[in-house]
Amino acid sequence: MLLTSPISFPNLGITVDPSPVAFTVMGKDIYWYGIIIASGFLLAVLYMLYRAKTFGITQDDVLDLVLWAVPIGVVCARLYYCVFYWELYRDNPISMLYIWEGGLAIYGGVIAGILTLLVFTKKRHLSFLSMADSACLGLITGQMIGRWGNFINCEAFGRYTDCLFAMRIRRSIVNESMISQNLLDHLILDNGIEYIQVHPTFLYESLWNFGLLMFMLWFRKRKTFTGEMLCIYLAGYGIGRAWIEGLRTDSLLIPGTQIAVSQALSVVLATVSLVILIYNRRKAFVQGKEAN
Repeated sequence: MLLTSPISFPNLGITVDPSPVAFTVMGKDIYWYGIIIASGFLLAVLYMLYRAKTFGITQDDVLDLVLWAVPIGVVCARLYYCVFYWELYRDNPISMLYIWEGGLAIYGGVIAGILTLLVFTKKRHLSFLSMADSACLGLITGQMIGRWGNFINCEAFGRYTDCLFAMRIRRSIVNESMISQNLLDHLILDNGIEYIQVHPTFLYESLWNFGLLMFMLWFRKRKTFTGEMLCIYLAGYGIGRAWIEGLRTDSLLIPGTQIAVSQALSVVLATVSLVILIYNRRKAFVQGKEAN
C-alpha cells in the first residue's frame, strides 16, 4: 500500500496529514504548536489551583507565581534551545522570536521555574518545598500535553526504527538539521516521495510523563517529607528523559563533545534526587522505629 501522507505509522496502519496552522484570525495564522503548549500550561495551572490547599498555599499564591513563572519559563526555555542551536539563528537572530516554529527546551523552563520559585517564596515568606511539591505535579501534566506540539511540528523524533510504533515522515517537511546520517541510510522511497522512519520520541515521553503523573498522584498521600514530590518528579522524569534522549537525532550537545546536554543533566538530577529520597525515607523509617 502506498503511503503518501506527510506522517504515518505504517505498522499500525495509521496515516495523518496535520496542518501546523489551526485557524486564522484577521489574517494571522494561529499555530497548533502554540495552542498545545498553552493548553499544557493551562492544565498545569488549573491543577495547582485545585490542589493549592493540600500543599498549604492559597490560590492567590499560585496565580501570582504563574504571572512570573510562565513568561520567564518560556523565555528561558527558548534561550536554552537557541544557545545550543545557535547555528540555526546566527544568520537571522530575529528568528529566535519565532517560537511557533518550535524550539523550546523544557529543562530551560524547569531551571527558570525553580529559580523564579526560590525568589518568589523568599519574598512572600512561603515554603519553597511546599510550592515545589505542588508545582511539579502541574508541570508534569503540562509536559505530557505539550509534547504533542512536537508531533505537529515534526520535531523531537528519534533515529531509524521499524518497531511497532515506527513513525514515517515525509522528508520535505522536516528541518534538515534534524536528519541524521542514520536516517539518511534508511531513507524510504514511496510513490516517488522520500520518507524518514523514526522512533516517535514525543509519544514515548508523553506516555512516560502520564505514567509518572499517575504514580505521583497515588504517592502524594504517602509522602514522608516536604519536597518529596519534587524529588520524585526530578528522579522519574530524569530517568525517562535520559533513556529517550539517547534515541533522539536532534539532541542539544555540550559544545565540543557528543554528549547530549539534556541527557547529562537528567542523569545528574535523577541521581541527586534518588540519593535525597533514599536518605530521607530511611531517616523517617528509623525515626518511626525509635518512636515505637
